[in-house]
Amino acid sequence: MLDLERLRALHSVATYGSVSAAADVLHVTTSAVSQQLAKLERETGQKLLERNGRGVRLTDAAELLVAHAERILSLVEQAQADLEAHRGSVVGQLTLAAFPTAARGLVPDALRRLRADHPDLRVLLREEDPLQSMPLVLRGDLDMAVVQDWNNEPLPLPDGLQKAAICEDVADVALPAGHPLADRDAVDLKELAGDPWISSSPDSICCDWLLRTLRAVDSEPRIVHMAYEFATQLALVGAGLGNAILPRMGRCDVPPGVAIVPLSAPLYRRIFAVWREKATRRPAIRAVLSALPLASGR
Repeated sequence: MLDLERLRALHSVATYGSVSAAADVLHVTTSAVSQQLAKLERETGQKLLERNGRGVRLTDAAELLVAHAERILSLVEQAQADLEAHRGSVVGQLTLAAFPTAARGLVPDALRRLRADHPDLRVLLREEDPLQSMPLVLRGDLDMAVVQDWNNEPLPLPDGLQKAAICEDVADVALPAGHPLADRDAVDLKELAGDPWISSSPDSICCDWLLRTLRAVDSEPRIVHMAYEFATQLALVGAGLGNAILPRMGRCDVPPGVAIVPLSAPLYRRIFAVWREKATRRPAIRAVLSALPLASGR
């Protein structure tokens, strides 16, 4: 009979492309994964991996086995969810990812509520940008993720995932205090065309969104600095180096030299939770879905 953990090891190598990457995801050593694969080769009587330069590639037999492993692991996950639902208890472990401002401004209170209401549930938090966390949920490496999109740019939801709204987070523009429009009650993005801008880091969901949003009012936006943390962006604005668009949840203490001005055409993030459809019946999933909106004040 094929061993489930050995199938999981092979599936992880196929998914992540190497033995070392699979070991990182499975939280074991590279040697442990190699041993599992060697035992699986003996069980099946088939060679599963071949050298390919500095890496490995799956043989035809391995590809066949991986296809079966994917279905088997999916059925196991469904069985576990059904058993938890039948038992009705909020217990066990749940891995949750959240983008940085939600990890700081939303999740801690939700975890506090969960610890009080469900002491036998252990939630492990990871800080991840939505562009990274959603594929991890889809593959089963995470149970849930708190992600975001924007009212002017919805985030496509991959097949196999479910989502639930948590809250909305309005964004304002941060201007240097000496900016000609800094004393306005509201400002239109078109009035800021040609200004220098400070964005989030490249390849983050906020950076990509800012570029597309600014291009709607300015053919070639001038991004002069990039910083992942909103506190750093505010410091750069305070130094007079550019403007930034900041959601209110992400805003920390506003330093001297910064004016926060609402946008006349509001922009806001829509914050929601995503999880795999097969896990919907898990009491732990439902418990987290109840705690997150409460933490947001909804």
